[in-house]
Amino acid sequence: VQLQASGGGLVQAGGSLRLSCAASGDTRSINAVGWYRQAPGKQRELVAGVSGGGITSYADSVKGRFTISRDNAKNTMYLQMNSLKPEDTAVYYCNIIIGIHNYWGQGTLVTVSS
Repeated sequence: VQLQASGGGLVQAGGSLRLSCAASGDTRSINAVGWYRQAPGKQRELVAGVSGGGITSYADSVKGRFTISRDNAKNTMYLQMNSLKPEDTAVYYCNIIIGIHNYWGQGTLVTVSS
């Protein structure tokens, strides 16, 4: 399984971006999907996720601003990010869990200027 993330870039505070993550390979038994981010000098953190049972969760810092979604027909997941803040600046990674295996995208940089 391979994940290809895209959609990052430079945006002003208050702006929006949509990240995409296209999966290829055998994705028939996905347990969970999620978006993580890692800011300079900080640990990677979960931003948004969808469990195998379809339960969606968000980090408190992004609730009401970010939305995670999936298009199963396209094997693609998205992260819509609105009202971006400078503290959202980070490398964003997509992640899927299939069985006991964890797969990561290559990361896409989001920079929010003040």
